[in-house]
Order: sequence, then C-alpha cells, then structure tokens
Amino acid sequence: MQRMHTPQTPPPAVSWRTHLSLALLALVYIFSFIDRQVLSILLEPVKQEFGASDTEMGLLTGLAFGLIYAMLGVPVWRLADTRNRRNIVALCCGIWSLATAACGMATQYWHMLLARMSVAVGEAGGMAPSVSIVSDLYPPKMRSFAISLFMMGPNLGTLLGLVIGGMVAQHYGWRSVFLAFGIPGVILALLVYFFVKEPARGAYESIKPAAQGSAARESMFRQVRRLLGMAPLRNICIACGVAGIAGYGYGVWAPSFFMRIHGMSISHAGLVFGLASGLGAVFGAMFCGWLSDRLTQRDSRWQLRLAAMGTFCAVPAGVAVFFWPVSDFWTVAGIKVPYAMAFALLFGFFASWFATLAYSAVSQMVTAAERSVASALLNLFMTLLGVGLGPLVTGILSDYFARTHGSEGLRWALMGVTSLLVITSLFFALAIRPFQQRLQQLQMNAA
Repeated sequence: MQRMHTPQTPPPAVSWRTHLSLALLALVYIFSFIDRQVLSILLEPVKQEFGASDTEMGLLTGLAFGLIYAMLGVPVWRLADTRNRRNIVALCCGIWSLATAACGMATQYWHMLLARMSVAVGEAGGMAPSVSIVSDLYPPKMRSFAISLFMMGPNLGTLLGLVIGGMVAQHYGWRSVFLAFGIPGVILALLVYFFVKEPARGAYESIKPAAQGSAARESMFRQVRRLLGMAPLRNICIACGVAGIAGYGYGVWAPSFFMRIHGMSISHAGLVFGLASGLGAVFGAMFCGWLSDRLTQRDSRWQLRLAAMGTFCAVPAGVAVFFWPVSDFWTVAGIKVPYAMAFALLFGFFASWFATLAYSAVSQMVTAAERSVASALLNLFMTLLGVGLGPLVTGILSDYFARTHGSEGLRWALMGVTSLLVITSLFFALAIRPFQQRLQQLQMNAA
C-alpha cells in the first residue's frame, strides 16, 4: 500500500509532470469515449448490414456494454484504492482498445455484441482510478478546474468520434473506423504506463490518517453500503443515473435522427452535429469548472446549485433540437447547417455541467482511501442506467412510436428521454443541503 501524507508532511508542488499526467489521463478518457460512442455515428450502416431493429441496436450500444461495465466496475475500482492506479488505467486502456479494433472484424450481429462487451471489460477500470489520481495531483482549490479539464473527455471523445468517424466511414466503410481508433489506443496505454505520475494518496488531505486507514480496511460491501447511506452521495448518484439515460439516449441516437429526418449523409451528420454538440460541451465543462472554483470559495452549495441549473437549462434546448423546423437552415461554406444545431450547441453547453460538478463534489465528501469506490458508485449509476438503458429505451420508444408516427418515431422518443433531465435537476437540488453538512462534518473531524 502506498504511503499516505500526514498533515505534517508538506504536500508536493504542482509541476510540469503533474500537468503531463493530467493530459495523458484526459487523453485516455477521450479515447474511452471515442471507443464507447463511435458506434452512434455508425448505427445506420451497421443496422443495415446486420438487418437489426432499433431495439437490437439499442441493446448493442447500451445494455450489452452497461451490464458488463456495472458488474466489474466496483471490484476493479476497489482494487484501485489499494493498488497502483496508473498500472490499472494503462492495462484497461489496452484491453478496450484491442476490443474496439475487434469490432471492425465482426461478421455477424452476435460477433459485434461480444466485441462491445469486451470493450466494457476494459473500460470498467479506466475512469474512477483516473479521477482518484487527478484528485491527488491537485490541491482542493484547483481540483474542480482540473477535474473539469479531465471531464472534457466525453465531450471531445464524442466530437472526434462523430466527426472523424463519419468521414472515415463515408470513404472507407464502417469497419475501418473501429481500427482507426482502436490501434492508437494501444500506443496510448504504453504512454500512460511510462509517463503518468502515480501520486501519494491523500497528498492534500487534512483527514486524519486513522480515518483513511479504517476505510481502506473496510470490506467492499460494507463500504458501498455506508457510502450509499450518505444522503448527498445517494441523491447525486440518482441524479447522474437519470441524466445518463437522457444523455446517452440523446448522444447515441441524435446522429440517426439527423440522417432520417434531415436527410443528412453519415459524414454530414457527424461533422455538423459533432462540432455543434462537442464544442458546446467542451466550453460548458470548462466554464462550469472555472465558475465552480470561484463560487464555492464563498459558498460550497454552489457546487450542486450549478449542476441543478445546468441540467434544467438543457431541457428546452434539447426539445428545440428535435422540433425546430427542418426547412430552417444556414449554408456555411457550402454545407447545410440546420438551425437545430444552434440548440444542439446550447444543449451540449448546459448538459456538460452535471458530470464535472458531480465528480468534483464526490471527491470532496469522502477521504482519499475511499475516493475510487465513491467515484465508482457514481459511475455505476451513470453507466448502468445511462449506457445500459439510455440507448435501449430510446430504441424501444422509437420502434413503438414508429407504429403511429412512421419515420417521426425517433423524434418523439428523443424528446421523451431528454425531458428526464428535469428529474436530474430535482435530485441535485435535494442533495445541496446534506452535501454542505457533510463538508462541515469532515472539517470538524479534521480539527
């Protein structure tokens, strides 16, 4: 077990090596979301080749991934609280990258299903250990912004996956896309192993070492039960789980919506939607992290107030994406850009707030010895509900509404799942007061 800093030991200074480690971990997170989400731009050609329904494609992009991820997530992340986190991230990155490349070799639907499940095996150990490392690399006053930079991974991953994936698929076929993203991931895994700094646990913590040690000795199931017994963590997990259903349903099926309803090609939809939603999300994640670091210095409740505000503002923007008239569009450099893309940018900006702020809040309300498991629980809710159910529920609703609305069925399905963000906003609001009380309790214990 690694040495843990005591309050008498000066914490390490933030250096270029710290920033390099953050950059590499963020790049790993970007690739994890490219590999996880790239199938969204490929749904239509994959569906046609395998003769699958929207429900079957929802299973392929959602539940097949989410169940495996959920089963392995907590045990692997528990291991990350006592073992070398950098090595775990590097190994897992290599596994999911090889599995992504294998997706390009699938010749039947069930081959693709197994390959996607293998991607989940690797990704189960990538995210939470990285959050734990980043939290130990930076002091609390810099942590929200550092995590916001790391949390741009889903946004940049989605942007790159849609834009580059659409172009590669248009010119070289959908199989080439998986190879183009899978092989570089193996190289990245080696870079992480050789260059990422593994920091001391609790380098900037003021929690007494005895409290840290007791958490590390606790059994996994008892620790999970105790953590979920915390009202702020429980409410944040539920909020993020519901947001995951909305976000993954939207992210996976929106490109297909623009292909079916707006008549776009795969590269056109990937370029325009990828840039609009991706850039909006990147700026949104950076902005909320910067704003949170400043507002929470005066009042810690802003950490979750901003999360509630962002998800609530995303709802009308999301509805406008799907119901703005198809006939309204700009022409930019000869490319048709529907007015709906302006609302896709706004949706990405506001919807990106919740994840950054939630992970930062969770890292503050637990000790360093339990940070990976706490992040794992949050990620479990987001993945099992979001990845597992979001695309699947959207596909089922699309098939259902298609009986009465024909090709418009996907529009109504997407509106339904996007509106779930109202529930997310409510649970973030419920978590605000107990979150503040939890921070006050930790300060008293440290005194």
